[in-house]
Amino acid sequence: MVPCQGGEGDAAPAAAGQEPEVPPGREDGLGAVQPCPAPGVEAAGAEERRACGCCSGMSWPFCCEAPGVKKKAACPGLGLFYTILSAFLFSVASLFLKKIEDVHSVEVSAFRCVFQMAFVLPGLIYYKTGFLGPKGKRIFLFFRGFLGSTAMVLLYYAYQVMPLADATVITFTSPVFTSLLAWIFLKEKYSLWDVLFTLFAVTGVILIARPPFLFGSRVTGIEGSYSDHLKGTIAAIASTLSAASTIVILRKVGKSVHYFLSIWYYAVIGLIGCVIALFVLNEWRLPHCGRDRVFLILIGLLGLGGQIFLTKALQIEKAGPVSIMRTMDVVFAFILQVLFLNHIPTWWTVGGALCVVASSSGTAIRKWRHSVKKAKQREI
Repeated sequence: MVPCQGGEGDAAPAAAGQEPEVPPGREDGLGAVQPCPAPGVEAAGAEERRACGCCSGMSWPFCCEAPGVKKKAACPGLGLFYTILSAFLFSVASLFLKKIEDVHSVEVSAFRCVFQMAFVLPGLIYYKTGFLGPKGKRIFLFFRGFLGSTAMVLLYYAYQVMPLADATVITFTSPVFTSLLAWIFLKEKYSLWDVLFTLFAVTGVILIARPPFLFGSRVTGIEGSYSDHLKGTIAAIASTLSAASTIVILRKVGKSVHYFLSIWYYAVIGLIGCVIALFVLNEWRLPHCGRDRVFLILIGLLGLGGQIFLTKALQIEKAGPVSIMRTMDVVFAFILQVLFLNHIPTWWTVGGALCVVASSSGTAIRKWRHSVKKAKQREI
């Protein structure tokens, strides 16, 4: 999985921005709701548009459709299909990252940021959001960009030095750490269930890392040396914590900042940081073969496609089912690792994956049920 770290897709507003909330139109004294007027036609002397019967009282033209137009039925399960497609694209991008030779993870991240900027720039111009954002939110946007890009670089490094499935599983501890950080910084509720899910996640990470003081000096089933495996595990955990911090910052900012502006900070700050790091490390070099160059382009395109489909999924489906379905990333990672990398996961990795998936799914289900309960209370 090569996600857009920092949770861009999580709770993202619609791509076209939020429409202003329009109060329902005035009803007749008998309580009958009038049909929508024809487009461009209003009753003479009317101070308010009448309510549309097909849209729960919202006035035309902000309602779902004009009269006489057949309502388009929503496709059931489309949001979950988008989530699975997003997971597949992220996983294939991760596979291409493993196949690249002699290209540092920081350089791959820089190419990814360039693709992000090329995608977001037209949107910023079209929606006239500006490039800096509201004055009171710029510091949050800066840290969102810094932490999000840091998470991306660390995750790419983890993919390069440890098994694909292991790194993917560790990234799925993000919801658990998000709940913990939200409790610390946003004073959100943190129950005994959250403590249990955190313990499950930590157990899963330990089974994947297999530290010698618990599992002995002979650690089998790893890719390369154990020191690289341990470095990759630390990088993956640090990436997860950075991503969780990014989500907390996005919750703090709320809906006052456009989605495109958030990604813009992520891409710009990430690109600047990657360029500085490449000069310091003296690691900048173009791929020596055409295959690696193609892989770099595909990583950018697939990562961007995965973000788009994940965002579309969150726009038409509840966040709970989407979070649960995102665990398909782990399934795809195991399959691709076996088929294309000829690396069969150990039972320790499978056990760790089950612990982490159970933890992240449990956290998602709990948050989902809590949001549904609050929605019902608001309706009452």
